[in-house]
Amino acid sequence: MSLTAGHEEGALPGPAASARGWQAPSAVERGLYEAKARGDWPAYYDLVARADLYMMQSRAYVDASGGSTRFHPYWNPQTRTACLAVYTGGMLPPPVADPVYNCYDLGWFAEVWNQNDPPYLVVNPGSPCEGVLPAGPEGLALWQRHSAPVERPGLAQDVVHTLEVGGPLTGPVAFGLAAGAHINVHNGRYWNSMAYHGCGYRDEKRMLERWWGVTTREDWQGTQAQLLRAGMVSGVWESALQLRRGMALDFAGPVDVDHWREAAGNAVRRRAEAAAEPHLTPDGVTPGRTVTAAELEGQVTGLQRLIGRIARYEARFRADGLLPAGGFVRSVEAWDYGRASGMARWGLAARLCSLQEAEAAVVQAGRLVQLNYRSWEDFSAAYILGRCLHFDEEEFGEWYETVLATHRALTADPASPWRTLDWN
Repeated sequence: MSLTAGHEEGALPGPAASARGWQAPSAVERGLYEAKARGDWPAYYDLVARADLYMMQSRAYVDASGGSTRFHPYWNPQTRTACLAVYTGGMLPPPVADPVYNCYDLGWFAEVWNQNDPPYLVVNPGSPCEGVLPAGPEGLALWQRHSAPVERPGLAQDVVHTLEVGGPLTGPVAFGLAAGAHINVHNGRYWNSMAYHGCGYRDEKRMLERWWGVTTREDWQGTQAQLLRAGMVSGVWESALQLRRGMALDFAGPVDVDHWREAAGNAVRRRAEAAAEPHLTPDGVTPGRTVTAAELEGQVTGLQRLIGRIARYEARFRADGLLPAGGFVRSVEAWDYGRASGMARWGLAARLCSLQEAEAAVVQAGRLVQLNYRSWEDFSAAYILGRCLHFDEEEFGEWYETVLATHRALTADPASPWRTLDWN
């Protein structure tokens, strides 16, 4: 039996004896294993071309080298040559301080490979789904041919992807990871990957800096803590929703939007009157702060406009099935709790925290979600409203349509954690 696949018509090695009883970590590795078992060389190559391929790198080198990459070949006793190892997402070890893993794809390897590089690329070495792929002119042409039709390597977006081995499926950690599922399902990541590598060390670091300004461990700790206390949600949004929530309890029923607007205006005026009164502090009497009539009316108008925006979003949510008939959002703190779950994994992938710290933050995010919301649907509508108020500007465009697609995937897929995890 050939050790390597030298051409498209050749057979792949059959499953090793060690494969008996082996469970593939995810659908990706299962597909590779099954293609190898039946000797389906084109299918194996297609799967590799569509997969994210992670390669080990020295952390110090990545930090110092910008965007360049260094190959670290290993000696393969089967081929009796140097080989380069790559891994699919389900086969990665838990993140440690060093080494790290960056993410590539088969088309990239085909472009950068040269005559001095190893003669073989080995996918998931030592596993039952291992594939030994020859390089050289004929091999590189094969890599390119299978990669050419692939527009976006990696897992499909807005589809629920689960680690069947290596990721929690039940319990507090799984629940906390499910609280971050809006982000990870949309981005095409395993929802339950606690030992998270994401899009690779280098790109995760860049993402954190670009979107969050997080570059150090201290930055991550501060941002994580702020999200867990819902400190990035606008206080104005939350005040408006709390006012309506109190009115709904007082009146034991739905709150008319005009009544809500009127009550909000009265609340702003009462706060302004209270603020204008002198008040006693440990340092003595502090004069109150007065605002002009124009400033006061500007605050009232701004809050009433916000209430109008919220009401219009909720009407759209009801039409799209995000809220039940007559339903409304009680709090948008979900927007921060969901991102807190994501931030824990991003910090781990960027090596700004330990696995234990990330797991503790994920569990805390899940507890906060469970305490403050009644169901996954309740949580999801609140998260989506926060996201839309932050990004969408009432356009109901990409910021809304993408998160709606994610919500539908998470509520419809029988394998979704929102269907398999008990809320209580």
